[in-house]
Amino acid sequence: MVAVKQEAQDMIQNLPDNCTYEDIQYHLYVVEKIKNGISRAENGETLSHQDAKQRMTKWLSN
Repeated sequence: MVAVKQEAQDMIQNLPDNCTYEDIQYHLYVVEKIKNGISRAENGETLSHQDAKQRMTKWLSN
């Protein structure tokens, strides 16, 4: 596993030279959310397609 600090450095290194602090924060946020999602999926914390459709139907009907 790559250390968090090294992973952040690698991510920053791949950003354009004119990036802002907000760009860096956004990319760190996205990477964290993706990793959390992958972890949840690996632990079986997912919804079936049918459950997702039901939730979306309720949400879209309001």
